Parts: sequence; C-alpha cells; structure tokens
Amino acid sequence: MGNLTTLCYIEKDGCYLMLHRVKKEQDINKGKWIGLGGKLEAGESPDECVLREVKEECGLCLISYKIRGIITFLLEESNTENNAKCITEYMFLYTADKFSGDLLKCDEGELAWIPKEKVYELPIWRGDRLFLDLLRTKKEFFSLKLIYKDDILMQAVMDGRPMELFDLLDEQGNPTGMVKERS
Repeated sequence: MGNLTTLCYIEKDGCYLMLHRVKKEQDINKGKWIGLGGKLEAGESPDECVLREVKEECGLCLISYKIRGIITFLLEESNTENNAKCITEYMFLYTADKFSGDLLKCDEGELAWIPKEKVYELPIWRGDRLFLDLLRTKKEFFSLKLIYKDDILMQAVMDGRPMELFDLLDEQGNPTGMVKERS
C-alpha cells in the first residue's frame, strides 16, 4: 500500500489559502506552495483527517467542504548507486468554501490568501497545476494518477485515460511552468 493523505484548497473571495512549505528541512514539498492537509491517522476517515489537519495547520474549522478527487502519486527517486526507490501516495483532494475561526500561524510554513489565477505563478508541483485546473473546470469527481521520476512529471492519467500534456510558452517561446492537456 502507500501513504494515505488529504489536501484541501480553502476558497475565499476568489483566493485559495496556500501554505508555502519553508519551515521543515526534510520536506518533500520544501519551497513549494500547496493547500492544507496531511497523513491519515489509524482509524481516521479522509473527512476526519482533512478537518483535523486544517484545524492543526491554520486554526480554521471547515463548515462546507467537498471531496473532489483522488490523486495517485508514483514517485521514483534515483540515487547515486543506480538503485531506485518508488513511493506511492493516495491523496483525497478537497475544496472548502465555508469555515469558522481565526487564521493562526502555521509551524510548517507561511500561510497566504492567493488569488486563484496567481497560484500558477508560484513554485508548485507540475502535477498540482493539472489538478488545480481540474478543480476550476471539472465539476464532477475525478481520479488522477501522476507519475514522477525524481521531480519531473513523466505521465498523467485521468479517469483511466492517459493525458497528452504540453508546456505553455510565453510570447518569447520560453516555458511558463504551466502545463495543459492537449484537448
């Protein structure tokens, strides 16, 4: 099996509450911006986990939230001895649009409300760009599999169908860091 985790994008006034992961040295997300969430504890449902993790990380209590998809991550890490280690993670992806409480400081990084259209300009995982776009455009539940080798997204499969991906370029022909499905 693999790790079971949750991730939630809390929405307010056209923004997502984002966490800039800068406080832990041994963090696969170090330097990246992500939503809020974490690992399921023994006996915990994904709903219970997302409620607990959001409360622990930012102090907010979710009132209205919805599971939007399941993301399967396969991460193959190379090392200097020509051995590879493969990590599997299953993430339950949520959005929330109502909450109570006051935003607290986070011991895992810096919290900020970021306009949804500006999130793509932040240092985020390439695969996160795909599911953030799906959150914006796809209303129903989806399943997404993201296959990474080291930190490079090698393949994406949505609802059992391989996605043909391409990088968006700016006016000068330089990669913008944004990725879209050819459709």
